[in-house]
Amino acid sequence: MSCGAPEQTTALPAGVDIEKETVVSGQVLAGGAPVAGAFVRLLDATGEFTAEVVTSAEGAFRFYAAPGDWTVRALHRSGTGEAKVSAAGPGLHPVEVVVG
Repeated sequence: MSCGAPEQTTALPAGVDIEKETVVSGQVLAGGAPVAGAFVRLLDATGEFTAEVVTSAEGAFRFYAAPGDWTVRALHRSGTGEAKVSAAGPGLHPVEVVVG
């Protein structure tokens, strides 16, 4: 048995209803290439830590969040980076984070 975040993939899992759920999803890149194994943190509008996942082999990550303004911060041995995303309501809110 394992615990923690679900496997990170580029495709949404079956059963996710983006009409009802707020999904912040994206990819971590370095030099245009996906970054596997990066720690990705979701910070709320005040900068408070909310959640963390590890990117997939394709650099993919996903958070199920409340509507609002978020910062997505990626940490990897090749560098750090962050991006802002405004998720006004339910739907898929894409974000790309470049580390370096």
